[in-house]
Amino acid sequence: MAETYSLQATIREATGRKATVDLRKTAKIPAVMYGHGIKNQNLLVEQNIFNKVFALAGESSLIDLSIGDETPVKVIIHAVQRDPLGDSITHIDFYQVNMNEKINAEVEIIFEGEAPAVKDLGGILIKNKDHIEIHCLPGDLPHDFRIDLSTLKTFEDTIRVKDMTIPSEIDVTFDEETVIVAVSAP
Repeated sequence: MAETYSLQATIREATGRKATVDLRKTAKIPAVMYGHGIKNQNLLVEQNIFNKVFALAGESSLIDLSIGDETPVKVIIHAVQRDPLGDSITHIDFYQVNMNEKINAEVEIIFEGEAPAVKDLGGILIKNKDHIEIHCLPGDLPHDFRIDLSTLKTFEDTIRVKDMTIPSEIDVTFDEETVIVAVSAP
């Protein structure tokens, strides 16, 4: 269904603030992996490799995480902490999923095309949501949802959750009447 992403990590022995600062100087990012019924593990991830995988996978794609020589486990990137000044990643939370247990996730909405009400009538596109919260099995987790803006022809047109094409195996946690995008008069 979706593309497979892989990432290598190592066990992190040193913990604490000083150890974390020292690790960042070596282009490694401290991380933790946790999940339902598993013991937390402190990890290290190569900064450059993680940045590449994160740019492709985002926070809603499964990643095969290998820790040392162990068999890879399926994880999603649950949280990424950034340095407020430099915007560099300072810590990662990986959530190990059980492929038979449903999870909650936020999936990005990608807006495609141009709304005729914006182009022809001079309207202002109002994006109320840039992600949607869903509940599904990890194997059914989509990378993103795409919305075609060309259906917004007048200022009265809206795209709601119920207008989106969502597979039946995915439950949306938003109300189906929630407006995702609309066009406002200038």
